[in-house]
Amino acid sequence: MRSFTKTTLSLATAGLLIAGLAACSTTADATAPAENSSSSSEEATPKAVASIPALSGVDTSVLLDADFAAALTSLGLTPGTVGTATLTDGSLHFPITGGNVDYYDPEEDYRPFVQGSIEHEGSGFSLTAGETTVELTNFTIDPGSSKLFGDVSVNGESAATQVLLFNLYGGTLKPLQMDGDNAILEGTTVHISAEAAGLLNDTFMTDAVADQLLVGIAKITVATK
Repeated sequence: MRSFTKTTLSLATAGLLIAGLAACSTTADATAPAENSSSSSEEATPKAVASIPALSGVDTSVLLDADFAAALTSLGLTPGTVGTATLTDGSLHFPITGGNVDYYDPEEDYRPFVQGSIEHEGSGFSLTAGETTVELTNFTIDPGSSKLFGDVSVNGESAATQVLLFNLYGGTLKPLQMDGDNAILEGTTVHISAEAAGLLNDTFMTDAVADQLLVGIAKITVATK
């Protein structure tokens, strides 16, 4: 586990993610009679703009908000990386290890326009104060419900498994972009959940972590090949 400084924290990324882009989805019934090819059910389920059946990379990151960094500082918490998470050029990255996602045109009425699951097994971040260390790991993003789940341990002992850690709000999400074979979605804001805020407050005996505290801005990069 590698810790990083308070100054770096204010510029870095902590992991929570959201929305992906890609997955396996069949939107039309191949056995339907030809005369039903323009049925209302087909119109209601448009073809995905991007679809990948098995995600395998690259990573998710979140640019930390200054108020979140200040909240950690007020608690005297030292953040760190866990497992395969890395801190590179001011960004904390969590490798994507599995899942699948369908991305639909957000200009259409079909909702949710991002569906699937994005998994980040074997990575996470930690918060340490004195002899107490909380680790948040094995993140799973459900872009359809705009929620991020993960495992929580305190001093090496499991405290919760796949509990809701962060809520994701896509009002500021930018359009899907391509960088070579990588698809990128950026701009979703990440907010700490009531469950996570309560757990951290109870563990560190404080009330400084507020429900829906803005954590930062998420960016997810997915390899399409």
